[in-house]
Amino acid sequence: MPSLNTKIMSSLEIQAPELNVQVAISKLLSSLDNKIELNNAINKNLEEMAQALFKRWFVDFEFPNENGEPYKSSGGEFEESELGLIPKGWKLDCLDEIADYLNGLAMQKYRPDGEQFIPVIKIRELNQGRTSSESDKASPNIDKKYIVNNGDVLFSWSGTLDIKLWCGGTGGLNQHLFKVTSKNYDKWFYYYWTKYHIDRFRRIASDKATTMGHIKRSDLKEAKVLIPEPNIYKKATDVFKPIVDKVIQLSVESLLLERVRDTLLPKLMSGEIRVPVEQDHNDPDLPKVAESSAIYQP
Repeated sequence: MPSLNTKIMSSLEIQAPELNVQVAISKLLSSLDNKIELNNAINKNLEEMAQALFKRWFVDFEFPNENGEPYKSSGGEFEESELGLIPKGWKLDCLDEIADYLNGLAMQKYRPDGEQFIPVIKIRELNQGRTSSESDKASPNIDKKYIVNNGDVLFSWSGTLDIKLWCGGTGGLNQHLFKVTSKNYDKWFYYYWTKYHIDRFRRIASDKATTMGHIKRSDLKEAKVLIPEPNIYKKATDVFKPIVDKVIQLSVESLLLERVRDTLLPKLMSGEIRVPVEQDHNDPDLPKVAESSAIYQP
């Protein structure tokens, strides 16, 4: 059987920069990794905060009243509904009515004709948060409503049953995924209400006697949504919209930084791009990366 051993490995020659250059490269790439980790940590905190606020406003009904006091605790008025008591002036609806859940295409029918293509976004890509060179390719001339862009809300209605703010670049919407939009409500509203029902959807899917659990349109109709009166909706938008916008901004930035890092690494190691190295005054044996917007130069 063909095999490798230490003798063969030790005979292989590789091109490597000097140690001080290696350390400088490491510092540069580490700074990118640190920024990516920071963005991810901020987004995690923002999502947790938004989930807690959403529960407080739309489940516990402790949104601020006109005096800035918690509505329910301060004796706010309630009225009967299908779900029980809800704040006076609020309405009851369902997910299928507040938003449009567009199912994707069977993208194997829309192969690119020439060199131009867009990557196909399937459940795998949704889970990874990005497309890759291994992603299927589709024609860029498909109906525009099936084109996915950064900031779009995607919901996998089979398999994983997850909902995410897509920030992995332009792609084509494959079947088994919904692109969620609305003409009447803001993104935060249908995003967090769909997210609110995710656990229930997963329980429904797990009961399906198939290899790939899923939900149906009727499940969207049965998923109830509370619509606050206009003044409260505006206050909620002022709170939740900046959170969603920030999450999208940081996610897109992180993906860009990852691509920069992955592009830089082989170029830096081969010497195609050089990173400036300076001697640290405290330790002449340690290199120091120049802190500059032009951190590398050809």
